[in-house]
Amino acid sequence: MLGQLFQMPLALAVVSQDMNSDDTSLIPAQDTTAPRLEMLTLDQAHDLLRLLQLIAAEGPDELSEEAEWFAREIAALIPSEN
Repeated sequence: MLGQLFQMPLALAVVSQDMNSDDTSLIPAQDTTAPRLEMLTLDQAHDLLRLLQLIAAEGPDELSEEAEWFAREIAALIPSEN
């Protein structure tokens, strides 16, 4: 569920970017979500990690479990904050 929340704004940004004035399709020409995620700055990645950790700490439900998983994945990919 949390993954879907992060994908929705990115997908909307891609759609608005890929549409031209003559095109009314809401389907982007290509999926550029992955490259966009790779462009996070280190500070943004740490902010996202903190947000996910807060959500994970809120309780034993599906959203907190997914947030905990994403937090572990992100923490493994970025250097620790000093």
